[in-house]
Amino acid sequence: MTNSDSNLHDFTRYDVWRGFKQLVPISIFVVAFGAAFGLAATQTGLGEPISMIMSILVFAGASQFAALDLWGTQIPVVPLAITVFAINARHLLMGASLYPWLRHLPPAKRYGVMIVASDANWAMALQAFNRGQPGFGLLLGGGLALWSFWVLGSWLGLHFGSAISDPKSFGLDMVMGCFLLAMAVGGNKNLRILVIWTVAASAALLAYWYLPENSHVVVGALAGGVLGAVWTEKK
Repeated sequence: MTNSDSNLHDFTRYDVWRGFKQLVPISIFVVAFGAAFGLAATQTGLGEPISMIMSILVFAGASQFAALDLWGTQIPVVPLAITVFAINARHLLMGASLYPWLRHLPPAKRYGVMIVASDANWAMALQAFNRGQPGFGLLLGGGLALWSFWVLGSWLGLHFGSAISDPKSFGLDMVMGCFLLAMAVGGNKNLRILVIWTVAASAALLAYWYLPENSHVVVGALAGGVLGAVWTEKK
């Protein structure tokens, strides 16, 4: 390992602050989805304290909405746990993709930076590492930005959610997808990456059409992840 490679896992408070500022623009749009969750939680009958605790501790928009669909006087714990796990299974592959750099951190720091890992800050951090630049400032700082705006949006939704009851009507549901597409297009470009993305997308689409709801997340992630693990990149 070269000297520059060994410093990729280092990060300071300044790096975290810079990562926070870089993710603020995309985090602003997260407020709308947080507001939609807050409103949906109110309509489901979930109290404000529980709704806020869920957003603060879980910090997973899609699985929180899915949990609301299963919420009631009698909560089906096992189906709820399976649904949440299925939606968030992609985080297993996020951690695996960052392991070459995470392994240099002590356990407390390793899990500390990953606790706020989300799609946007993970994509930017991985892209930085692939360019030979430190990425944990982006991962931690960006994650704190996304988490802060998600919690803020949830609170706003609980009190003023009727203002944005349907983010899709404003096209806000496309923001994160377009951002992640830009990250993918801006990454490494070679035959291996193209094939992996194609296999993952095809598997996800087939699962979306023919398998139970939310299973496409797991199927697409596993298809691309397994192929990427088998078809290793030559050094």
